[in-house]
Amino acid sequence: MIEMLSFSFMQRALIAAVIVGVLCSVLAFFVVLKKLSFVGVGVSHSALGGVALGVIAGVDPVITGGFFATAVAWLIGWVSRKGHMSEDTVIGTFFSASMALGVVLLGLARSYTADLMSYLFGNILAITETDLWLLGGLTVLVLLFVSLFFKELLTMTFDEELAQADGLPVGPLYFGLLTAIALTVVVTVKAVGLVLSSALLVIPAATGFELAKDFRRMLAISVATGVIGSVAGLVVSFYLDVASGATIVLGLSLIFLMAYTLSPRKPWVARVLAKRREKSASPTL
Repeated sequence: MIEMLSFSFMQRALIAAVIVGVLCSVLAFFVVLKKLSFVGVGVSHSALGGVALGVIAGVDPVITGGFFATAVAWLIGWVSRKGHMSEDTVIGTFFSASMALGVVLLGLARSYTADLMSYLFGNILAITETDLWLLGGLTVLVLLFVSLFFKELLTMTFDEELAQADGLPVGPLYFGLLTAIALTVVVTVKAVGLVLSSALLVIPAATGFELAKDFRRMLAISVATGVIGSVAGLVVSFYLDVASGATIVLGLSLIFLMAYTLSPRKPWVARVLAKRREKSASPTL
């Protein structure tokens, strides 16, 4: 570990892994509860079109990717809420078309074609100080948004009709959440890539769901899973000399599988825990 941290690029990568773990895990909490997992997949894949537009136009791909991904997220949300077309149909159409557009445009920008894999799967070792500031800034904004509207977002997540009856601004909250997801996907492109970012928006909270019985613990476990999985994946990728983004996702997936296997929701686990509680509660002679 000390050897790894002797390199400045690894120090930046470690900080980025922690920030990405926190940022994605907090949003994953709402993504899983609101059942927006497929939306996250669609937005993350669609962002490639925006990134490619930035490459072609000579503009920062993060800027064009952010606008493009946000527009796609809003369109998905608008169509699904209006009921003009099923959500999965809209997502499937847009993410396929947007990815195809991105591949074609990056192919035309021949000097950038070699970067296609880094856009898709990320390269956290290439994180710069500017990237860290961008990641940190967005994380602060997302955490501020969530902390200010946590109860409202939670109510909307479970029952939109109840939220509307309580006078909550359901529409703005929903589109605000979609915007946060879209921007998170784009700013994490260097760390884990567009394809793998959708995994970070699901797996940590799915792990928390399996292990926790209340929402605050689920959120805490989600964040812990995201940070631990991201850091562990980075360390493993350094010593095995393999792709960091993929290793991070594999690490998170392993944690989820362990949580799923040992979840208190499993009947055999519940029985074991019940027997232990009975033993601890029985009086000693």
